[in-house]
Amino acid sequence: MAVLENENFNNAFKYHQNGDLEQAKKIYQEILKESPGNYQVLNLLGMIKLSQNKLTEAEKYIKQALVLKKDSYFYENLARVYNEKGDFSSTVQILEEAVNTGVESFEIYFLLALAYKNNIEYEKSEKNYLKALEINPKSEKALYNLASLYLFLNKPEKAIEYFQKCHKINPQDKEVLYFLSLGYFRIKNYETGMKYFENRLCRNTAITSQEVTYPQLMKKSKLWQGEDISDKTLYTYYEAGFGDMIMFARYLPELQKRCKKIILKPQTALSQLFRDNFPQIEVMDLFYEENRTDFDVHIPFLSVPYVLGLNNKEIFMHHDKYLKAMPDKVQYFKEKFFNNDKFKIAIKWQGNTYYETDRVINVEAFAPLFNLKNVKIYSAQTFEGSEEFEKLASKYDITNLADSFKDFSYTAGALENVDLVISSDSSLAHLAGAMGKPCIVLLPYNYNWRWHMDLSHCDWYDSVKLFRLGEKESWNELMLRVVKTIKTSYFFSNTITYSCLKIKNPPASAL
Repeated sequence: MAVLENENFNNAFKYHQNGDLEQAKKIYQEILKESPGNYQVLNLLGMIKLSQNKLTEAEKYIKQALVLKKDSYFYENLARVYNEKGDFSSTVQILEEAVNTGVESFEIYFLLALAYKNNIEYEKSEKNYLKALEINPKSEKALYNLASLYLFLNKPEKAIEYFQKCHKINPQDKEVLYFLSLGYFRIKNYETGMKYFENRLCRNTAITSQEVTYPQLMKKSKLWQGEDISDKTLYTYYEAGFGDMIMFARYLPELQKRCKKIILKPQTALSQLFRDNFPQIEVMDLFYEENRTDFDVHIPFLSVPYVLGLNNKEIFMHHDKYLKAMPDKVQYFKEKFFNNDKFKIAIKWQGNTYYETDRVINVEAFAPLFNLKNVKIYSAQTFEGSEEFEKLASKYDITNLADSFKDFSYTAGALENVDLVISSDSSLAHLAGAMGKPCIVLLPYNYNWRWHMDLSHCDWYDSVKLFRLGEKESWNELMLRVVKTIKTSYFFSNTITYSCLKIKNPPASAL
C-alpha cells in the first residue's frame, strides 16, 4: 500500500512540476482519501490553489498541513497566501508563530520583514531583514530589500552601505547601481552619484526610442562621452518627466559653450517654452524627418551634468530665473484672469501618478487657503487629477487656469501673474522655481531624492520653500502649517516676504 502511495505521489508531483495542475490535483486528492493525514499532499494542494488564486482553499489546505507538522516550508507558503490576500497582519501573525515555536529559517525572517514593511512597521521590518542576513549574509534579495527600506526611510548612508554589498555580489545589476545613485544624490554627493545614475532605465529607453525614430542617423552618430565637440552638433533628447526636463534645463547655457550647435528634443508640451528661452538652440517638435536632421553626437538629457563633469557645487548652477514667460502670454493671462488687486495663489495637487502616488494631495486639504483675507485662488491642475477641481469649485471661489494651458509656455505666462504657487512635488513646482516665482512645495513623508536631507532650504531653486508631511500628519494638517506661515511670515513695505521668498509689487491689502 505504501509503495503504491509513493508511486502515486511521484506521478502527481511530476504532473505538478510540468504544469498539469488538474491531473496533479486529481491524484493528490485520491491519495488524501486513503491517507487524510498526508501533510505533504495537503501543502501541495494548497500550493496549486494558490497558483490558481483560490486563496481561501489554499489557506484551508496549508493550515491542515501545519496542524499535522510545524514545518518552515508550510509556514512560508501560508504567509504567501496571506500576502496575496493583502492580509499583512495575518502574515505577521503566522510567521511570528513559526519563530515562537522554534521554526526559524532565512525565508521565514525574510518574509516576516516584508510583511512588517507592508504593515507599516518599519523598525520590525529592519530587524527581521538583519536576522535573515545573519543566516545568509550574501543573500542578494535580502540585501537589496534592506537597502531599499533604508532609502525609503530616508537613511541614505545605510542604503548606500547595503546597495554596495549587493553590487559586490552582482556587479552587473543595473537596478542596484541606479538606486545606489539615488542614495548618493540624497546626501548631495553628485560627483559619485551621477556615475551610477547612468544605469537608469529611462536613459536606456530614451536611447532606444531614438534608434527607432532615427535609425539611419543613430547608426552614423555616437554617444557623447565628454570629448571635445566644440566644432560639432549635439543632439540631446528627453527622458523621464516634465519636471526633470525643466530642472535640468539649467545646464543648457553651459552645454552651449561646449559645442557648435545643439538640437534639443523635449516633450511636445515643453517645446515652445524651451524655444522661447533658448533661441540659439534648435528645438525639435515631436518628430523630424531624418533628411532634415544632422548631428555628430547624441546624449540623453539627464546625462548632461555627468558628461559635463560638474562637481557637487556646480550641479546647482542657475538657482532661479533661467526660464521666463513671453510678454504676450503674460499679458493675455493678466487681462483674462488676473485683473484684480487680490493676493493671487495658484495651486496644484497632483502630478503624474505613473511614478509615485504618495505625492497626490486630497483637494479638500486646500480649504484653509480660502479663509485667507483678500486672497484669490487659481487652479493650475492639468490632466490626471483635474476632475477633482469640481470638489473645490462647488464650495469655494476658485478659477480654473488649466483649460487655457496649451503647453508650458502658456503655464509660464499664467505663473508670471501670480504672487505664490502652492504645489505638490510636480512639474509646476519646477517651473515656478526655474522662473524665480515664490513657491511652496508640499512633500510627502517619504519624499523624492532631489530635495536632500536638509529641508530648511531648497538647493535647486532660491524661491522655493519645502514643507514635508509629518510621519502621522494628514495633508489637511500640513496645510494649516502652510497657512500659518503665510499669515505670520510677511511684513508691509515694498515687498511681502514669505520666509526666504520675496514677492515684488504686492497687492495693497493685507492677508
